[in-house]
Order: sequence, then C-alpha cells, then structure tokens
Amino acid sequence: MSLLGKNSLEALRTLAFSENPGLQQSAALYYLHLSQHLISQLTEEHLEPYYALLQSSDVEVQQMSSLSLVNFLLEGNINRDLVVQMGLLEPILELLELGDSTVQCNSCACIMTLAASESNREAITSVGGVIPLLALANSYDPRVQQNAAGAILNLTQSEWIQQVLCREGALPVLTLLLESPDSEVQYYSCTALSNLAVNSHHHEAMLRTGEGFLLRTLISLLSSSVEKVSSQACVCLRNLAVSVHIQADIIAMDVLPQLLSLLASSSTDVQQASIALLWKLSQHPGNQDTLTCAEMLNTLGKLLLTHKADPVLVGHAACIIKNLILPQNMQRIMESSCSEGLLYTILSPDVQEEPLHYVIACLAELAKHGKFH
Repeated sequence: MSLLGKNSLEALRTLAFSENPGLQQSAALYYLHLSQHLISQLTEEHLEPYYALLQSSDVEVQQMSSLSLVNFLLEGNINRDLVVQMGLLEPILELLELGDSTVQCNSCACIMTLAASESNREAITSVGGVIPLLALANSYDPRVQQNAAGAILNLTQSEWIQQVLCREGALPVLTLLLESPDSEVQYYSCTALSNLAVNSHHHEAMLRTGEGFLLRTLISLLSSSVEKVSSQACVCLRNLAVSVHIQADIIAMDVLPQLLSLLASSSTDVQQASIALLWKLSQHPGNQDTLTCAEMLNTLGKLLLTHKADPVLVGHAACIIKNLILPQNMQRIMESSCSEGLLYTILSPDVQEEPLHYVIACLAELAKHGKFH
C-alpha cells in the first residue's frame, strides 16, 4: 500500500477522526513516520486529518502530530500558506496554551516557520497569536523559549505587527531575553529588537527600561563568542544610535575596546556591522576626540590597506576618518596609517565606485586642512 495512496488516506481519516485515543495515536504515529521519509509534497487531502489530531485531548497525539507538522514544514513537504488557508492555524495556536512543554515547543516551531510569509504573519496576529507567544518567551523550558523567540522575530518583519507587539508588551520581554544563557535566544531577541529599532518611533519605549539597561546589555553582547550575536548587537546599537544623545551614551559606556576587537575579527559580517556602528558614533562631535585615538586610527588605516575590495569596510572607514578631520586631530590622523591607507586605496583597481567616492571626499577634506598639496 502506497504511503500516500487512496487506501492509506481513508484509513488515516478513520483513525484521526475516531474518538478512541489509541486509534488517533496510530494516525499520529503514521504521520510522524511519513514526515521522516516523505520526499514529495503532502496533498491538501492528507492535511485534513490534522484538524482532528491537533485538537485531540490525548497528549501523545498532540506531541506526535505537532512534531510531524513541524517536520513537514521544515522539509518543504507542505505549502505554508495552505496550512493557514485550511484553518489549521487556530488549532496550532490553541496548543500553545496547553501545559505540555513538548507540545508548546512543537507548536511554537510551527508558528515560527509559518511566520516566514507576510500573509501568514498577518493571519497569526489577527487570530491573537502574539500574546501566547510572548507568554511562552518567558517559559522555563529553553526549547519552548527559543522557538517562541524565533516566532516573535519573524513577526517583527512586518511593520504593522511591530505596533501590535509593542502594544502587547514585547519590548521588556525581548530586552530580558538578551540575558538568556542560550545564544540562539540572544540572537533571536537581539534581531527582533534590531527590526523594531529601524523605526525611530519605538526608540523612546525601547530605551525606557531601566537606567540604560538595553544599551548596557547590547554592549555586553558585543563580547559574545558567538559571531552572529555580537554582529546583531552592533546592528541593534546602530539602529538605536540616531540621536546625538544615544551616540554619546554609547561611547560613554566604554564601547571602544569591544569595537576595536570586532574590527579585527576574521568574520566579514562582524567587521561590517561594527564599522557601521562606529560610523554612526563618529557623527557626534562630542565623540570625535575619544575616537581619534592611535589604536582606532591605525585600525581604520589597516582596514583600508587590507580590505580594498570590500565596499562596506572601505566606504565606512573613509567616512569615519572624514568625520574625525578637525584641526586638533590632524596631527594624530597624519601620524597614523590612515593617510597611507587612503592613498593606497585610491590607487587600487579593486575599489568599487561608491566607496572610492567616499575615499576621494576624505582626501579632499584632508587637503582643505593643508595636507596632500
């Protein structure tokens, strides 16, 4: 008998819609086995038994059916939008509020996967999915917490859902998750906060928690040994550093040693994220004296000399140096490797047009102050 044949389907329907928990367990076990071996698409007809299985009162049925659904979604055996269109979203959300942590873990994973599409995010929010996800983000079970945080992260990709999240209390929840011992939870919550921080209207509420608690926590994450966490912390700080007050606050928290370390990272993503943050911070005149230290200037010069083909690093390095060009800083800049880096960059055939424009503008600014005649 074929795994997806007509006879199999009829048998599954009979078992799934039975009021006998033992028969439902047989159907759930069959789906779990199928989810581990199927290499084709699951048809709409084969999704129908999930109506009964997800709403079963038997915990084992709930566990197996929610896990098989996660497997199907992750392997691409099911069209994500079809799951929502068939009305399976509500039963999945109902499972979030049950007491079994395995069921909650699987259901959060389903929601996280479904929330990868815009239409599904809207559906999840419209039927009240935000509140139970926020509640489970505080779960004592690390698996549940991780998947709930991942689902919330996916929801933050929609601008109007960001408003709902903030209204329902997501900001303090996400901020506290930054201190999780789980690096995945740190990454998910930090990325979610980065998405929220893109909209400056959220900044006041984000920064209201504690005495600079969010900024301090993000700065501590710059030292994370997990590259994607330290990189995302840079992104979040950069998105928050819109006003001169925040730019000054970040520098006052002694962030420079961490940024210097990140600029020397072997990870391109980390280097690019940290130099973009540094560029933001260099825009505040009050920060420029602190940033014009020999170690920072030589680091920027070295980046120009060794990463000519990287438009992000070259462009930002040139813009930072240009921001630091003030009469009182000229001697330090000229004694560093910045001038050499700028000159070598302008002669390199590897430099792209846009960053080259920034390098030329930086050299022109130096010339205004009496250098490079």
